[in-house]
Amino acid sequence: MMQGRLATWLVRPSPPPIAVGIAVSIGFIVAETLLFFPLRNIVATEALAVVYLPGLLVVSTVWGLWLGVATSFVCALTFDFFFTAPIGRFATEDWRDWLVLSVYLMVAGIAGSVAQLARARAIETVERRRETDAVAELTRLILGADDMRAVLPQASACIAHAMRLPHAAIELDAVPPHEGWVQLPLQPGALVVPADLPERVMVRLRDGVVPGLATVLRAGRSLQASRTELQALLTQQAALRRVAELVAHGVAPAELVAAVAAEAAELFDPDTTRVLRREGDSTVSVVAECSKKSGVEPLLGNRLDSSGGLAELVLRDARPARMDSYEEDGDRLVNLVRAGGFRASVGAPIIVDGQVWGVLIAHWGRTGTPPPGTEHNLAQFTELVATAIANTESRAELTASRARLVFAADEARRGIERELHDRVQQRLISLGIELRVAEALVPEDLGELRSRLSNTSAGLSGAFEDLQGIVRSIHPSLLSQGGLLPAVKALARRCPVPVTVHGGPNRRLPGYVEVAAYHMISEALASSAEQADTSAIEVELGIIADESALGESAPVEVLSVTVHDDGAGSAEPYEGLAGVRDRVEALGGTLSLTSPVGRGTSVSVKLPVGGQEQRGPEPGPFGGR
Repeated sequence: MMQGRLATWLVRPSPPPIAVGIAVSIGFIVAETLLFFPLRNIVATEALAVVYLPGLLVVSTVWGLWLGVATSFVCALTFDFFFTAPIGRFATEDWRDWLVLSVYLMVAGIAGSVAQLARARAIETVERRRETDAVAELTRLILGADDMRAVLPQASACIAHAMRLPHAAIELDAVPPHEGWVQLPLQPGALVVPADLPERVMVRLRDGVVPGLATVLRAGRSLQASRTELQALLTQQAALRRVAELVAHGVAPAELVAAVAAEAAELFDPDTTRVLRREGDSTVSVVAECSKKSGVEPLLGNRLDSSGGLAELVLRDARPARMDSYEEDGDRLVNLVRAGGFRASVGAPIIVDGQVWGVLIAHWGRTGTPPPGTEHNLAQFTELVATAIANTESRAELTASRARLVFAADEARRGIERELHDRVQQRLISLGIELRVAEALVPEDLGELRSRLSNTSAGLSGAFEDLQGIVRSIHPSLLSQGGLLPAVKALARRCPVPVTVHGGPNRRLPGYVEVAAYHMISEALASSAEQADTSAIEVELGIIADESALGESAPVEVLSVTVHDDGAGSAEPYEGLAGVRDRVEALGGTLSLTSPVGRGTSVSVKLPVGGQEQRGPEPGPFGGR
């Protein structure tokens, strides 16, 4: 290990200063000359000439051939002056002096040449290591950067430092020729270096640095493109996830399509984005729009003729399309787009259940056209948007069908109640009167018959009262005739536990709302009355404005009903309440049960009362039928 370090030091690429070499040479000659005096008594004088060789080898190896030759002459002259007869003067006639000088020169030449070759190899090794380190540093900089262009100045400085260049620049774009500079092709780009570099440096750049740098740049560009695509994909997935969350939360369809337009505007950065729903062969309605450009006429809610425009092309072919110019005249929709200052548009169909539901269109008013492939990226977005719209429409259809079932059941209840009231009850009343008449006509001596008729009449009266209870449970006539508040007060009077009714609507509400609220209150009162520790029940009714209603620009009126008892609490949802919950949710309302221990039980319902007729909601979540 020590020998290896010594050899590395002797042939290092840059020798010490020449002054140090001269001093070392003189020191070796003096030390070796002093070593002669004790050795000349035991060793032949001719053999002592080798004493100068170690110093000569060191000087020739470290400082090169020229200082080695000079040291050879000094060693030969010193040996001749001090140890070769005649001692004390120089004599060049003796052939042995020339032989010693020749040996010294040969040793110096061989040592210097070998050292120069080793030094050249060492320099080459160091240069290759620098090139390798430079390429490794370039790889770290370029592949680790989010923006490759941002690190190019630092990468250029790294090359200049590693190759000992006055200046270097990595250019990815075309650079015009310039006197005094040379462009080494990288594909892509070029490495620009001074033209006056030594040929050896140019060769090293072409053969060692440029191939590795070109590979790193290509890998960096590919990696950056992959990162850009991944970021775009992540952004798109995040937008779709937000749309899916709106669907999962059951937002209004109008809010969903508005979110679709806004997300598309964020994703693709157009000036205006619109969602058009197909209404006919050549008619579309604007169900959502999002505009970043001022002065654009809002078209939300308008029905437009799609003939001759991008919308017609997308709807007809059911595939993405683009329009890079609006110079030619067209129908109203095309003229509106051109009047808005838009220069180009892309569109993609929204296909729901195999049918073209509508089209998502993005307009650009800036100079130039949208990037190539934008319409296909928009199509990838609309594919998942179509799924969200299909889910929303399915949800709306399901809600509407549940509501229709509730309305049909209510109508059936009303029909049964009318039949029982108008026919069965009247028939029972008639039979009761006839029995009373028959009882009065029975002679007094037929007491047993009179008693039987009296019992029959009483039984008939009891059956009539039971029937009245059944009729009230099916559909109370008081609810139809007087409204919700009188019917609730009647329930309170019949409840075995004291009930206090607070508030109440000051107008008649849609029939389905009153029926749902009545059944909820009836079920809650019956459940509370069954609890042995309930001593009082409170019923609160009122119409409030619900500002949390999704998809509405103004607060929605809802009927709020709360039934609270003072029982022990900790009540669990029961079977009767599940049926009430189904009815309430089918009508677009909500039901909640809270029952903390020791604080009683509260059942609350909120039912929308505005904007619907007695027959309830019809399907058509985006304005269609």
